Amino acid sequence: MARIVETNNFSSDHPDEKFLNIPELPEPQMRRIANAINDGFPAGSKRYWKVVENDYTLNPDIER
Repeated sequence: MARIVETNNFSSDHPDEKFLNIPELPEPQMRRIANAINDGFPAGSKRYWKVVENDYTLNPDIER
């Protein structure tokens, strides 16, 4: 099972991550959802949605 994490970019030192509020689903389904979300935003968007394992630990923005 997998989840989707919203982050402020692909590899920031301060990612400010949070889980997308949808139920856990198998990874292929989550990947299709994350791809659809990402495809809907313009190139260079400051937000990015990535698929992670359901036991993933969020990385908060350490500058808060």
